[in-house]
Amino acid sequence: MTRLWLVALTLAAIHLAVALAGFISPYDPAEQHRDYPFEPPMAVHFFDSGGNFHLRPFVFSAGRMYPLQVLVNGKLFQVEEPGHVFLLGTDAFGRDQFSRILHGGRVSLGAGLLATLLTLLAGLILGSVAGFYGGWRDTVLMRLAEVFLALPWLYLLLGVRAFLPLSLDPVRTFLLTIAVIGVVGWARPARLFRGIVLSAKEREYVYAARGFGASSLHIFSWHILPDLRSAALTQATLLIPQYILAEVTLSFLGLGVGEPAPSWGGMLAPLREAGMLTSHWWLAMPAFALLPVVMCYYAAISTSPSDR
Repeated sequence: MTRLWLVALTLAAIHLAVALAGFISPYDPAEQHRDYPFEPPMAVHFFDSGGNFHLRPFVFSAGRMYPLQVLVNGKLFQVEEPGHVFLLGTDAFGRDQFSRILHGGRVSLGAGLLATLLTLLAGLILGSVAGFYGGWRDTVLMRLAEVFLALPWLYLLLGVRAFLPLSLDPVRTFLLTIAVIGVVGWARPARLFRGIVLSAKEREYVYAARGFGASSLHIFSWHILPDLRSAALTQATLLIPQYILAEVTLSFLGLGVGEPAPSWGGMLAPLREAGMLTSHWWLAMPAFALLPVVMCYYAAISTSPSDR
């Protein structure tokens, strides 16, 4: 198996697990178990204290052994009440970290994917208009792009988001976060697409199409747009991890999706308190979920042709 296929399968598995969070996670992400605050991660066992092997895996909860029940109540696994299964521990409110990481991935990964789509659409439209029509449109759009490129990207993102309302419900906050991240980053893709359009529109077959009376829409759709696809794919692979990190940063600072909706940045926010990481290390688990996602996207970009 080549390196690129391994990276693609890893990303597909992570995104599939996040998409099926409602099925894989044993609990609702907002469900609180007030008797189990900061419960450490539970190990899954096959051998009991006497060394006897059990075909069905089990966990120890409240001093008792509870076998894992598979495919019950619409969940991949659960245990009978009053037992609990906290594979990655719980937070201060007794909420299951494993369930919240899966559901939080919907916010963080979804924000990265949708914000990237918004950026590429804006960059494609503005860059194509600037390159295809030129003139004053090109001048205005490229000067505006230079302004966006000259400003510090992260500080601009934080400033725009902080200026907007904070007291919104999680859905509106999620959409607002996507809009802010996506709009701020349009300039660089727009300049790239503009350069490709400028080169493509000077080719002989484009002049021939104009000579035969083809419309501008036909020329762009059939002769120029195909040249933009590979560049758009490369830009998407670069932007998605950047935008996932941007959403995590905003939520970590309290400017993204807030409680009770989970997001990876919001779940990491308690670590801002001194000593929290050393006493409750499992609260950093969202960072370990974030790490392979970002690494796989950048690995896809750095994969050489011989590894494909």
